[in-house]
Amino acid sequence: MQEFEQILKDIAERGLSSTTDSWMQTIKKKYGKVPYIFEQMAEHPSALISHLLYRNEVERTSSLDPKVIELVSIAAAAALRCPHCTQFHMKAAQWNGATRDEILEVILISGLIANAAVLATSYRVADEHLDKCSACEIGSHANKLS
Repeated sequence: MQEFEQILKDIAERGLSSTTDSWMQTIKKKYGKVPYIFEQMAEHPSALISHLLYRNEVERTSSLDPKVIELVSIAAAAALRCPHCTQFHMKAAQWNGATRDEILEVILISGLIANAAVLATSYRVADEHLDKCSACEIGSHANKLS
């Protein structure tokens, strides 16, 4: 039986509540605390289990090493401006061997991409909804004539 199928079988045998409790203890043991969103989602065990199954399967089947996965997670969390996720993934990256310099570099890159996304989106909206500056166009024609 494949690993994922075995996990599903274990969930079915143990039940949602028992599985949730066990997984929360494992997370706390591994990371020192349970992320707030997991604590809240635990009130709906099927939602939490589905979320963690998806997350774990993406990580398990990834060709990226765990440190790189956490560095990518930092970049996404920082770009999405989620301080809680950023902090959690910084700690997880360090546990997986990331250095302070690597984490800071990822933050710089995520800021660069987030900034570019703001500019690209805003300029496109401006092009669609703002009238062109006729004075600017006259000025640009005048420069071409000289």
